[in-house]
Amino acid sequence: MDQAKINFNQKPLNLRITRSHECAYLENRAEQRLAADISEAPHLHDQLAESGFRRVENWVYRPVCNNCNACIPIRVDVQNFSLSKNAKRIIAKNSSIEISRNDIDADEEAYELFKTYLKTRHNDGQMATMSYGDFHSMIHNSPIDTFMIKYRDKNDALIACMLMDSQRDGLSAVYSFFNPNFGRQSLGTFLILDAIALTNEFNKKWLYLGYLVKNSSKMAYKARFKPYQLYLNGNWMDSD
Repeated sequence: MDQAKINFNQKPLNLRITRSHECAYLENRAEQRLAADISEAPHLHDQLAESGFRRVENWVYRPVCNNCNACIPIRVDVQNFSLSKNAKRIIAKNSSIEISRNDIDADEEAYELFKTYLKTRHNDGQMATMSYGDFHSMIHNSPIDTFMIKYRDKNDALIACMLMDSQRDGLSAVYSFFNPNFGRQSLGTFLILDAIALTNEFNKKWLYLGYLVKNSSKMAYKARFKPYQLYLNGNWMDSD
């Protein structure tokens, strides 16, 4: 990666532009990222997150693609979020799920679930070839307050996991994966609803959901969780 030094809020931070590679969300598009290693400056994370950056391990990044601004940072206003009839039905369908916030290990069981999820949902993505070591690093290599939530069915089988970051103004859903055989239970939606509830429990205002990509079937679903804000032209703006 090419490297350049800038001052971010009067503190030196090395920002790098990654090499161009195929976009995971839009066809015939190339993706580049502005990235920085914050392992020695974790105190900068929250300010960067509030400026549209996302975290993966000890790195933060945001897209800086040529001639494309499709990836828009999105955060849900959890304090003003209200459950729709459909959301209440999804919560009811998953009422028997046991939720654990203490079993945070990236163990073999979680890795097997992760591989199954990728095989059916994102087999063409960059994460499809991740080894167990890569997976363990994704879960545990974080310079900030990060935790994983595990979800088990009535038979104690692991059916979903969600990796979360805690920051000063909210929580951030870093990554989630689940058993695709539970599609009728709308597990993906249920995980976000649970993250909204947890953010409220923490008495924080925002749940950060990464990037909204309106023309991507993988990313457009995030707009269903209203009210939300989008980060546009350097400012968070309320949705219409």
